[in-house]
Parts: sequence; structure tokens; C-alpha cells
Amino acid sequence: MNAIKERQQTVTEQAVALQSNGDHSTGFAFGSNKIADHHQQRLALIYVRQSDPQQVRRHRESTDLQYQLVELAKQLGWGQDRVEVIDDDLGVTGKHVEGRLGFQRLMTEVGLDHVGIVIGIEMSRLARSCKDWYQLLELCALFGTVLADPDGVYDPSHYNDRLLLGLKGTMSEAELHIMHSRLSAGRMNKARRGELFNHAPIGYVRNASGEMVLDPDEQAQSVVRLVFDKFQELDSLNALLQYLVHHKIRLGFRPHHGPNRGQLEWRRPNRPTLQNILHHPIYAGAYSYGRRPVDPRRKIPGRPATGRIVVPVEECAVLLKDRLPAYISWERYEANLAKLAENQARAACLGAPREGDSLLNGILTCGKCGCRMIIGYQGTTGKFRYTCMRHKVDYGEPVCQSLAGNKLDALVSEQLLAVLEPAHSS
Repeated sequence: MNAIKERQQTVTEQAVALQSNGDHSTGFAFGSNKIADHHQQRLALIYVRQSDPQQVRRHRESTDLQYQLVELAKQLGWGQDRVEVIDDDLGVTGKHVEGRLGFQRLMTEVGLDHVGIVIGIEMSRLARSCKDWYQLLELCALFGTVLADPDGVYDPSHYNDRLLLGLKGTMSEAELHIMHSRLSAGRMNKARRGELFNHAPIGYVRNASGEMVLDPDEQAQSVVRLVFDKFQELDSLNALLQYLVHHKIRLGFRPHHGPNRGQLEWRRPNRPTLQNILHHPIYAGAYSYGRRPVDPRRKIPGRPATGRIVVPVEECAVLLKDRLPAYISWERYEANLAKLAENQARAACLGAPREGDSLLNGILTCGKCGCRMIIGYQGTTGKFRYTCMRHKVDYGEPVCQSLAGNKLDALVSEQLLAVLEPAHSS
């Protein structure tokens, strides 16, 4: 807090010094010789960013200090009508440009030659990635835009300033790497002791001391045990789902967020939940960490939560058997995994076009629920049907609808040929 107040006082003192013809004691020629009239005829952009929502809520002094840079822009010669604040990235990390609408807007304005100066409290607010940082420097140098922070004004087209800005950007990225490494090492150290937990899965709760224990509700425990018993009896995930739906058996779930956080709720079973229960090693008493690592090759730009993969349990970063209260033995857990592997579909991708005479294979969706329809062939007769079974497979509900494939394909073929006929005749 004291450091923030000292930085805030520094910004104010420098602004006052600029008002009285500049103060060059810092050695950066803070004012006039790098700011020309053509700069002041364009916009002054104030970039405001905090790394995550928690900082926005709790570190108000740091946010307010960034907003006060508007006064610095005025002291540098910009009028109030030529100063704009970009604060779209409050609560967004600066380690990549994806999802940073404010930074993208800033780059666009610079590229349109609308900006004379970009002001930030420090370089790490603008970018934590050298790739994004140097892209901004290239644009600013190309369009004659200068940058400024409380330490000085920088012209990226000048060698010495470019060298200093590059050093600041490198230090900003290195600082992020050091912080991430320190936090990751702490998490891994705690995981190796079997003490790092996220949310408790169905059938478990975390007690006051943070340990993972069985759900105190006996009915919630009995339903989890029933899931494992019935799967061993029925040998099929789909048969297990149908059994639970037919007997109206619900799973005890404790929400992790919201007003009912931690309170027991009963929800209908679904295929992904049952699959997760059967795959999770915690139900066999094993502590695991690193079951779902992020594969950078599978990440989608703008969606940082994607890219996660599920690795085999033996490839987890940490696996400690007989560490937690269990519902089944480890041998039974491995047998369940083997049975699931035997039962899985061998197609590489669900819904991908495969062999068969259907014209709309893989592209027909249900008009009632919007799910993709599958094709079922009737022996060697050549007849087939399009059927919507997604809700039946996932939730045990009745089939949504089913259509005769031969008649539907014939109708689509006629309509397609009718559309193409005028162009053919001409």
C-alpha cells in the first residue's frame, strides 16, 4: 500500500514539474523534445488493466492510480476532448492478446493513425508477452506514436528509446514467468504431499481442515455405491444410465458456487457425470494431480479454457494410492476402466461421415432440439432412418424423432436438382 501511494505521489509530482517547463532530473527529457504538434493533434490513449477480477475488487488503489494518468496526459499538452481511457481489459491477463478487447482496440487506433501517445502506468500493463509488445512498438514506430509512463516519454523510432522499451518488455515477460514458476512450484510441492484439492467430486466433501472425506449424507453415499454396483452388474454405461432414469434415481450434488454453495441438491443423472465417476481415481482411494493437463496444440484462440486433455491415470503428475477414503478397491477401478475401453465406439470422431448410402450423413440436425441425427441401416434391405438419440443417450429420455431416410434423401435430391436445372439449361 505504501509503494502504491509513493507511485501515486510520483505521478502527481511529475505532472506538476511538467507544468513548470519540465523536469529533466530523471535523465529522460520527459517533455517537449519528443512530443510535437502532430502528436497533440491526435488522441492520447490511457490504457488501464488489472490482471484478474480479484485485483479489480481488492486493489482499487492501483486501478485509481492508472485512471489518474489522464491528468498526466493533460500536462503533456492534450486537451480533455483528445484524451480517451481504454479500460476494457480490467480483470484480463496480459500474457496473450486473445480476449484482450482493449489492447486490440488500442492497436487498431494506432494502425488507423488516430493516436499521438499511449500512456500506461508501466509496461507490464500493456503487455506481458514480448510478441505483443514488439508488435505494438512496430506499429507505434511506423505511425509516429510515442509511449509514456511515469518514468518518461519514449519514441520507439529512436534507437536508444527502442532499446530501453525492449528491455522493459523483456523484464515484464520475465516477471510473469518468475511469478508463474514460483506459484507452480508451490502447487506441485503441495500436490506431492496429497494436500492440494480443487472441488470435491460427487460423494465427497471437504471438511473444515481442508481434507477430503466422504459425504456425510448416507443417501448420497449409497447412490454412489449403487452406481459402481450396477455398472459391475450391467457392464455398460448406457445400461447404467437407463437403469437410473427408469428407477428415478438422482445423484447428490453440492454446488461449488452461488447461493446454495455446499448444500446437497439432487440432480438427474447424465452420461458425462457417470463417466467421470467411473474414471476418477479418487473413488478408489487414490489422490491424483495432473489428470487434465493443457495441450497448447489444442488451444483455440480466444478460449483459454480449451486445450485440456485427459491422460491415463498412470501418467498423472502425482498419483498416491490408498490416500483417501474409497468407495471401491483399486483392482475394481482398473476393471471398470478396462470395461469402458472395451465398450467405447471405435469411430475416430462422432458424427463424421462414414460408409453408407445416406445423402445427409453427418449434416442433418434435429428440428426439435438442434442435435445431430444419426443413421441406422436396416440390414441388407438398403433402407435406413435418421434418428435423434442424443437426449436418450445422455439423459435416458425417449427418442426425440425418427425419419425415413430414403424418402427424405429423395426429396432433398429433387429440390437440389430443381435449383440447379435453370443454370444447366442456360
